[in-house]
Amino acid sequence: MSMNRRAFLKASVASGVALAAPNILTAAGRKYRTVLIGSGWWGMNICRVAMQSGQCKIVAMCDVDRNQLDPAAGEVERLSGDKPKKYQDYRELLDREKPEIAIVATADHWHPLITIAAVKAGAHVYVEKPIGHTIMEGRAMVNAARAAGRVVQVGTHRRVSPHNISGMKFLKEGKAGKIGMVRAFVHYGGGPETPKANEEPREGLDWDMWCGPGPLRPFNTKIHPKGFRQFLDYGNGTLGDWGIHWMDQILWWTEEKYPKRVFSTGGRAIKGPPVNTAQAQTTDAPDHQVASFEFESFTAVWEHRQFAANNADKGENVGCYFYGTKGILHIGWQDGWRFYPTGRGQKVIHEEPKLHDPDQQNIPELWSDFLSCIKTGRRPACDIEIGHRSTNMSLLGMLSLKLGRSIEWDGKKEVIIGDAEANKMLRRKYRKPWVYPKV
Repeated sequence: MSMNRRAFLKASVASGVALAAPNILTAAGRKYRTVLIGSGWWGMNICRVAMQSGQCKIVAMCDVDRNQLDPAAGEVERLSGDKPKKYQDYRELLDREKPEIAIVATADHWHPLITIAAVKAGAHVYVEKPIGHTIMEGRAMVNAARAAGRVVQVGTHRRVSPHNISGMKFLKEGKAGKIGMVRAFVHYGGGPETPKANEEPREGLDWDMWCGPGPLRPFNTKIHPKGFRQFLDYGNGTLGDWGIHWMDQILWWTEEKYPKRVFSTGGRAIKGPPVNTAQAQTTDAPDHQVASFEFESFTAVWEHRQFAANNADKGENVGCYFYGTKGILHIGWQDGWRFYPTGRGQKVIHEEPKLHDPDQQNIPELWSDFLSCIKTGRRPACDIEIGHRSTNMSLLGMLSLKLGRSIEWDGKKEVIIGDAEANKMLRRKYRKPWVYPKV
């Protein structure tokens, strides 16, 4: 979505970002030198909020695809008057620009290396979820952020969404009673998948750099732009995408920091077997998946499907149901939350959401928190350690699915108990010359 400068400034005031953000301008009113690494759809959503805050000057932008980078840089100039320098290699950007804030909104498999490089270069980082592709990458990111003393905020913006906050308050005050089970879910429609022909990378796209530490697959428009999360070389399917938000809601509610046992099953019953040939490709993530997470005091279940869309469930087709002794609380997205009390004659309680356009999100609140933390040094609402734990839940579910068996998780040591094969999957080999980050 693009807008003109007048509408942009009006939206800045209407969103409350400039008013909500603390007064953290540096000496003589200088704004934070801010860079965007990954200039696609969601990266630009974050970048617009950064500009609207009035606290950030976009000095540079980076993307391996000039087809995204050039129009994005043009929009920044139209909206703010800033003229960001353009790069296709994040290392060159960090070395030359010395940013104070870096927004990392690339494909998932790039988040760890870029975030670690950015904090080592002295930048505070806003990194999109999931924080990485494998669990040990996440631990390396946490360690790097702590060693550098930098603020790292993860884009799990539901932590600051007004209806999610009030829903958590409702739960923690015991109004739903004792919770024995949580069901997180995402249900969308779909059908069988047809292979799509591979192509030569379009002019302006460095496909080798896009694949980076991941495998070098033939270029296919199913992968880029936007489709990469359904390819397990670069993402972790729906559980590694949508699921991060709902795993995060579960960990936000409970005082337990991780599950002790995980089992997952699923497949491609409707989409069909994955295809990856020199001529054509399909996605390879599961079109349906069920995962169970055993905690000390409750059980959590994840389920998704990409077929049979309907209105059979109460409320929305996404969210979490918290099942308690006093009733059921559904915390969702575009419909806010609803509490269904136990017993006859009691009214359903509903709270509407307060979301921002485009894309019905709460990035402004999260960005305000991020800027406040840079000033005060406190940990952000979606700190990298929090993002690591929430990402881990999804990654453990995917790991169990790939193994075809349950795993026992030692969350303190971050190892799988008594399973050498599974522990090898906590990391993966990087494609040369890229080197897996040290934990």
